[in-house]
Amino acid sequence: MARLQTIYREKIVPQLKAELGLKNPMEVPKITKITVNMGVGEAVADRKLMDSAVADLTKITGQKPLICKSKKAIASFKLREGLAIGCKVTLRGARMYEFLDRLISVAMPRIRDFRGVSPRAFDGRGNYTLGVKEQIIFPEIQYDAIDQVRGMDITITTTARDNAQGRALLTAFNFPFRK
Repeated sequence: MARLQTIYREKIVPQLKAELGLKNPMEVPKITKITVNMGVGEAVADRKLMDSAVADLTKITGQKPLICKSKKAIASFKLREGLAIGCKVTLRGARMYEFLDRLISVAMPRIRDFRGVSPRAFDGRGNYTLGVKEQIIFPEIQYDAIDQVRGMDITITTTARDNAQGRALLTAFNFPFRK
């Protein structure tokens, strides 16, 4: 069991139950999955870029990504139907908690000029989306070995009913929200 998972069960559940005024511990919001998405639009011209993006995402998450292909052809972007344009990974269970732990405690402090993440990036149902501009904030990526700096979207999906419950859950995990 991951370190953050035991902290959730032992400390966060009773804390949120009291804070949110819930009667049943099963009502306490929890994180169901984390989706990491990396768009590689330049891969239309050079297919080797997609291979390096897949390798980076594999190192970061510890899981092989799914390659996303274009659904429609768009002539102005020189895009044909079925071309690889991105990759994504869905993390659940122990791997999800391990990734969240590394994101909060190791990767986010390595972001340049970091003052916290926006507390307004919730979608209305308690899910949080975070954009990262560089993949080099993760310690698994060697700075000398990368060919290009790429960004990624990290979506944390929760069982919270609204943004207040989602914010309370992520705050309990010591998520660094901007004041």
